[in-house]
This record gives sequence, C-alpha cells and structure tokens, in this order.
Amino acid sequence: MPTWDDPKLNAGTMVRGALWLVQVIGQGNTFTKEQIRAAFPGVSQADRRIRDLRDYGWVMLTNTEDARLTAEDQRFEKAGVPVWDPVARRAATPQKALSNKEKQAVMARDHYMCTLCGISGGESYHDDSNQTAVLSVTRRKTVLLDGSEETLLATECKRCRSGFNGSPARADEVLAAIKELDPGEQRRILRWMDRDRRGTTPLERAWNTYRRLPADAREELRSALRQ
Repeated sequence: MPTWDDPKLNAGTMVRGALWLVQVIGQGNTFTKEQIRAAFPGVSQADRRIRDLRDYGWVMLTNTEDARLTAEDQRFEKAGVPVWDPVARRAATPQKALSNKEKQAVMARDHYMCTLCGISGGESYHDDSNQTAVLSVTRRKTVLLDGSEETLLATECKRCRSGFNGSPARADEVLAAIKELDPGEQRRILRWMDRDRRGTTPLERAWNTYRRLPADAREELRSALRQ
C-alpha cells in the first residue's frame, strides 16, 4: 500500500483521500472537513473527492445517520475497494448512476422500507435510538432460481449496507428453505407474499403497540399487569 502523502505517488485526491483515511484517521474514528482541508491544502473540493469513495463501497457516516456526531463530524466506518490498486479500481468502476425517478420507483416498490431489516426511512433503530435509518437504492447481486446471476436493485438502510459482506442474495436457497416447511406454513408464507407483508399474531400486535408507548406509560402498564 502506498503512503498517502508520498510526493512521488501519481494519484488523484480520491485515492490519496482513501489512503489518508486508512493510514491517518483509522477505521471507526471521526474526522472533520477542517482536517481534510489541512491534509489537502489548496485542493478544491477535497471533501467531495473523498465522498466519491462511497461509490466504491467506502462507508462514512454523518450526523444524518448517527445523531451522536456533530454537523462537522464524519465517522470512517468501513473501507471499501482499495482504489489505490488500479486493477481493483477498474474492476469496481461504478455503474451509471440511477436517476431520482428510478430511485423513487424502487423505494415505492419496496414500501420505503429496508429490504434487509424492514426499518422505514427516518425511523430510529430499536437498539440505538441515536441513529435513524437513511434509505438508499443499491445494486445487489442475486442468484435466480435457474442458477443465473443478475444485479438487481433493492432498498437498503445505510447500517445494513455497511454491514453487508458482499455475498449475493440467493433466490434458489430461499425456495429450498420454503419447501422444507410443512404445507400449512407454506400456505401461510404464500399469503404473506401475496400481501407483501408478514402477518402478525395477537401477541405480536400487542407487543408492537406496547413498544410505541412512551417510557412512563410502559412502566405504568407493567406495574398494572404485575398487580
């Protein structure tokens, strides 16, 4: 791996920025625009060039995704394609950007929910109320029932996207898992597919309505039930 500030390195700001993130900031740590300006003095829109790394799978979070960050802070969450390697960069050259109309159509099809975890845009995560879901449309490699592979569009939240290991979605494995269910369960899951949402039991509905109560009301309800 080359050194980010090596004067002999023949590379643009995006590549140098990737090396700077890895070698100076470190994965999991925060940085500011002021640090970028100090690292790349005289470089116009250096912060934009670093944002371009997102097209190569690099994840940088802002206060939009994590309320614990200030407006000036970003967190280097995850490194992506090693863009300083010309072969790797060419192999991962971003595809033509989707239009806003195309993105909206995909999100509407997916009911403005992450297809991996089911969270809606702007909703807080149950295990981290400081973070709210930000949805985006991503390309997912998918193995179809006939074994062929295609790249398809799906709505995902940034947290799921950052934790994605790159393995393709497999429709063939899903079908095999469904066929292992008993006939009653197969009919039930088919009804869920027809409605495009999972059915819930009375217990699950009661739990969901309980969870929507404010904390004080939840505590009062628990006390009443224990009596």
